[in-house]
Amino acid sequence: MARKPWVVEFLATEREVPVLRRGVRRQLGQWGLAELADDAQLCVSELVANVIGHVGPDTPTTLTMLVNDTSVRIEVHDPDPRALPTLVAAHVESEAGRGMAIVAAVTDRWGVQLLTDHKVTWCELATVPEHSAAQEQGPGPGTAKAEAVIDLYQPTPPPHRHFVGRLGAAHAEEAAITVITDLLHWLRLHGRDVDDVLDRAQMRFESQASAVRG
Repeated sequence: MARKPWVVEFLATEREVPVLRRGVRRQLGQWGLAELADDAQLCVSELVANVIGHVGPDTPTTLTMLVNDTSVRIEVHDPDPRALPTLVAAHVESEAGRGMAIVAAVTDRWGVQLLTDHKVTWCELATVPEHSAAQEQGPGPGTAKAEAVIDLYQPTPPPHRHFVGRLGAAHAEEAAITVITDLLHWLRLHGRDVDDVLDRAQMRFESQASAVRG
C-alpha cells in the first residue's frame, strides 16, 4: 500500500531537533517501521545539525521522509547549495566533525543532490535490517560466550545482548577486533604462529557455520 511522504517545514534551530525526532518516531510507528526509529532519529539530528553549523541557525529547512518496499529515505532540504556536507575522519574523542560519519555508519546510502536554488542531503535505511536474517538463523556455537567477552571490552556495555541498530553493531565490531588483536599479541608472546592460528580458527568457524546451516 502506498504511503504518503511525511513533510515538515521548520527553521533550523537546536530546539527544533527534539520535535523532529519525536515526529520521526511517531511516523515510523504509523508505517509499521518502529525498529528503524533509533537510526532514523540519529540521522535527522545529524543532518539538521549540519544545516545549523554550516548554513546557519534559523535557516528555512524542510525534512521529508519517504518509504517504499525496500527502504526509508530521509531528505533535508536547505537553500544553500554551496555548503556541502563532507565525510570527515574525526578523532574518536572529537566532539565535532563526526556527523556525516555517523550517518554513513547507520545507513545503507547517503548523498547530496544539488539543485538550482537549494540542495538536498539524503540517506536511506533498509526496511529489512541486516541483523534480522542472522536472528532468524539463531545464535551459532559460542555466541553467548563471545558476546560476554565483547561486553568486557566496551566502555559502556549495551543493556541487551542483541546490539540494536548499525551504530551499536559497529561499536561491538570494534570491540571484537580489539579482542582478536589482544589474543594475537598473547599468542605471539607465547611463541605461537599467528597466521597458523588464524587459518585454523577460520577453518573451524567455516565448519561450525556449515553445520548450523545444514
